[in-house]
Amino acid sequence: MAQRRTSTAAKDAATAAPTKAAPATATSANRGDKAGATARTASRRTASRRVSADAGGGANGVISAVPVLKTYKLYIGGKFPRSESGRTYPVRGSSGEFLANAAQASRKDARDAVVAARKAFGGWSGATAYNRGQVIYRIAEMLQGRRAQFVELLMTAEGYGAKAAAAAVDASIDRLVHYAGWTDKLAQVFGSSNPVAGPFFSFSTPEPTGVVAAFAPQDDSLLGLVSVIAPIITSGNAAVVVTSEARPLPAVTLAEVLATSDLPGGVVNILTGSAAELGTHLATHADINALDLTGVDGQLRIALARDAAGTVKRVYTPHGTPDFTKTSGTARLRAFLETKTVWHPTGAISLAGGSSY
Repeated sequence: MAQRRTSTAAKDAATAAPTKAAPATATSANRGDKAGATARTASRRTASRRVSADAGGGANGVISAVPVLKTYKLYIGGKFPRSESGRTYPVRGSSGEFLANAAQASRKDARDAVVAARKAFGGWSGATAYNRGQVIYRIAEMLQGRRAQFVELLMTAEGYGAKAAAAAVDASIDRLVHYAGWTDKLAQVFGSSNPVAGPFFSFSTPEPTGVVAAFAPQDDSLLGLVSVIAPIITSGNAAVVVTSEARPLPAVTLAEVLATSDLPGGVVNILTGSAAELGTHLATHADINALDLTGVDGQLRIALARDAAGTVKRVYTPHGTPDFTKTSGTARLRAFLETKTVWHPTGAISLAGGSSY
């Protein structure tokens, strides 16, 4: 009986032993799976960091921003159209690095700019002097609000130092404020009451010439540009401006300032491209009343002045190379003003007879 009990206990022990060992085997397998998954996750993270680093990302795996290279457009009639020709040309910085593409204006673009300027001339010249002054002052405010951007542009595009670039931008703002104060003083300074030997009043008053085609300086691309545009629009003229060919970025960025100010569309139109290509078309255009040849010299200046004679245009040519850092005089204001003289009877029938008004 004892042997049977012993055999039965041994069988029960043999049967129970595998049952107790099974949970230990399952636990080891689960731990192995978890360790493998953790290793695979770490491997994927490492690979992800390597890909991010190869793509220009930082140590934290964040990909850095890709620079957006701009293609600047023309500014015609308050809008930013592409050139009708579809042409562009690269703009490079002072060190030769690529900065952006600029539109290459064509003859058709020049004609469109003249149409827009003529359309805007009536409303701008008919506005009160006080209103024109407020608008030009607003342009100065908008330029000051983007001062840092223009300082960076001058440093990048023209190789200015930080102090020189800041001084040029500040001088451009001051130049606009200066001309804003001139709008309601033109009649007093350039007008007159003329003495006559007869029963008449005789008054001479300044009036705007009309549409002026201006060639901006090739070197001083911001202060020189502002110094050319401001006196033209101060007296009520509309302008078609050909920018510096090699340094157009301050001009097209100024166009963005004009577009967001209170200046009516078409009063200032900005064309980028070659002065030699556009100059002949503008000089011979019958609906342009005057030329400002500041930005051209040599034989091209002589040729454009000759072409302008065919349509009896006013032509302004500065003496030598202008220094725009100096205080501006009145020569540019007077260049694009017409003087209208009016005679009006006083009402006296006969001075000898003692009649009064």
